[in-house]
Amino acid sequence: MTTAATDLFPPLEPYATGYLRVDDTHELYWEECGNPQGVPVLYLHGGPGARIAPVHRRFFDPEAYRILLFDQRGCGYSRPTGELKNNDTPHLIADIETLRTHWGVEKWHVFGGSWGSTLALAYAEAYPQRVSALMLRGIFLLRKWEIDWFLKGMAALFPDLNEKLLNYLPADQRADPLPAYYDLMTNPDPAIHTPAAYEWSSYEVQTSTLLPTLVMPDPVKDLTMARIEAHFFKNSLFEPDDKLLRDVDKIRHIPGIIVQGRYDVVCPAVSSYDLHKAWPEAEYVIVPDAGHSALEPGIRRELVRATEKFKTL
Repeated sequence: MTTAATDLFPPLEPYATGYLRVDDTHELYWEECGNPQGVPVLYLHGGPGARIAPVHRRFFDPEAYRILLFDQRGCGYSRPTGELKNNDTPHLIADIETLRTHWGVEKWHVFGGSWGSTLALAYAEAYPQRVSALMLRGIFLLRKWEIDWFLKGMAALFPDLNEKLLNYLPADQRADPLPAYYDLMTNPDPAIHTPAAYEWSSYEVQTSTLLPTLVMPDPVKDLTMARIEAHFFKNSLFEPDDKLLRDVDKIRHIPGIIVQGRYDVVCPAVSSYDLHKAWPEAEYVIVPDAGHSALEPGIRRELVRATEKFKTL
């Protein structure tokens, strides 16, 4: 049963961890938790550039699920940290298949939010025969307008924070901030990339919850998140722009739940609604009192409800 105080399952430790080399550059850190004989479920973290955390294990009933988590290329404990070489969406999709084979899984549930929802959809559309169910939150479809919205459009709701993000740059670079921030965060000098990464990551954190969030600097985490995110935004757009929506017919037979915070500014509800219209068979849930974060009370309740619904599937 879930705990009434948090809606999440109690903390648990992995029963297995390890590294898997996927090419000459990258090694992926992975964890297994819960019931080794349970229903396999893959957790895909956000970002791009974020990481798995102990709390992510707690969305799933550990008696029912074999919970599988990993840090994507360059993220978290994966090595080398912050590496951009061979780091793009096709490589990440291939990594998921490599991990599935490594873990000996025939078919699994896939759970992802924000960038994790992007990757979950892209993987499911590439390998629909390997996916039993999809549990998605805060939909991000990697369309150009969504990236423009993040960097400039969110000023409609967070004008002070957006102004701070843009004013870090010289005046002549503020109209198109992505390449400017990318250049700063790929600069090898810590005196240049560290403060730029903090500006980017603190902007995202402060806009991700309905109520204000305290942001503490973490140079390694900030740089990994900001550098990889800017890299994907600059180099890894789908072609065509709406490819994930165009290919949704490949997954309409897969049971799915889409959870969306009504006041999600980072990944506004229009993207989840576009997916809902393309995939009407999936259950669509709007949480009326939440923003973007998976850990806001209403969001986490709905995510746990989704995992409970599918744990016997």
